[in-house]
Amino acid sequence: MKNNIKNKSVPPKKDKDKDKDKVAVSAVYLRNIEKKVEDLETIIEVSSIISSTLDYSKLISLIMEKAKHIMQAEACSILQYDKESNKLFFEFAITGERVTSNLLLKERVTLDMGQGIAGWVAEHLEPVIIEDVYLDERFYREADELNNFKTKSLIAVPLVGRRGLLGVAMIINPKDKSHFSDYDAGIFQTFCVQISAAIENSRFHTESVQMEKFRQGLEIASVLQKSFLPENPAFTKGNLHVSAANIPAEKIGGDIYDFIEPVNGSIGVLVGDVSGKGISAALYMAKIISDFRYKSKTIEYPEVVFNRLNVGLSNSPMGMFLTAAYFIVDVNTGQFTVSAAGHPPFLWISNSGVKIMDIPSGPPLGIIQYEYTSSGFTLQSGDRLLILTDGVFDAKNKIGERLGFGRLVAYVKEHREKESLVQAIVDYLHDFSNGAETSDDITLVELKWK
Repeated sequence: MKNNIKNKSVPPKKDKDKDKDKVAVSAVYLRNIEKKVEDLETIIEVSSIISSTLDYSKLISLIMEKAKHIMQAEACSILQYDKESNKLFFEFAITGERVTSNLLLKERVTLDMGQGIAGWVAEHLEPVIIEDVYLDERFYREADELNNFKTKSLIAVPLVGRRGLLGVAMIINPKDKSHFSDYDAGIFQTFCVQISAAIENSRFHTESVQMEKFRQGLEIASVLQKSFLPENPAFTKGNLHVSAANIPAEKIGGDIYDFIEPVNGSIGVLVGDVSGKGISAALYMAKIISDFRYKSKTIEYPEVVFNRLNVGLSNSPMGMFLTAAYFIVDVNTGQFTVSAAGHPPFLWISNSGVKIMDIPSGPPLGIIQYEYTSSGFTLQSGDRLLILTDGVFDAKNKIGERLGFGRLVAYVKEHREKESLVQAIVDYLHDFSNGAETSDDITLVELKWK
């Protein structure tokens, strides 16, 4: 069957899909889109600012200026949270006049947690948007009264970092409308994320710089402190051989030892432990060694030296004192005298065994007026004296177990034939602690009579 349909000219169809794509957009809508694009660009710019400097005051000033501009606000402020006092204080504030904002900072206006709108936000860690603050019972009016400024509407957002609450940021009084919108609140919250990051980065940088300065200070203090100790920890004079070990718990410590020759034919050996640790103990230790070397010249009686030292240390800062033992040994005869000031007993190692020498002792130096006394003894061939600070027997292992004086004495009894008791005990303490952090300075001095 033939197809009888003849070709006919067909008019072109209208493109209805194109007509559908044409949508009328109001000028208001376009302005809103443009505003959002501008806001996004500003937020990106703020991210760039944060990565450009670690100067905290400069960072916050730039970011809050941007926030004030983008929010079209009359004022903005940041209250910093102080963890120690549990209070908020104005750290940064911008109003129309810079002088006005400075009053808040100068007067150091503070808020307790929960006080005012900022205090409430800090306590609950929740943002708020308030249309009329004078209708809100939480509003704290003193800041307005101090600045001669009227707060109408505000957004307050908690600043929270990895370490917890940092503070509260507030944007105040929109210029072209009666109150802030939910959109404004969202934008400001985004800004506050940037502010929190800026604060934490800047604080971390500041802390790192301070820690590095402190570390350098400790390094210098450590070098200086070591310069006060004997240059060589071992020497021989006549029949007497002396060796020592000093291991500070930190870079610097409070244990001291010193060797001097007060009079011909005698050796003076001082071992002491300064109260406290760190830089204060190191400075006190330096003063004591200087005083000791000056006051012990030509003096052959240890109690006289202690009496003089005690007077000189009587004006020491509260809580600073020295426990010490001072020996003066005749290197030809083996006779020695010793005075003690609150110091642990020393050990006398001889062919017959190990004796704990708990001699009469006065109080630590630098606490009260006191007349010190001395005790006299004579060394025999092969005898040793072991003088130590309490850090030796106070050493702990990883489970917190303390070595104890009794265990130390037992070790010395078992190993009293070793060539160097000082090194043997240092190795023993190392094995006992098994990597546990040292909690106190360790000092050992051995006097060996040939």
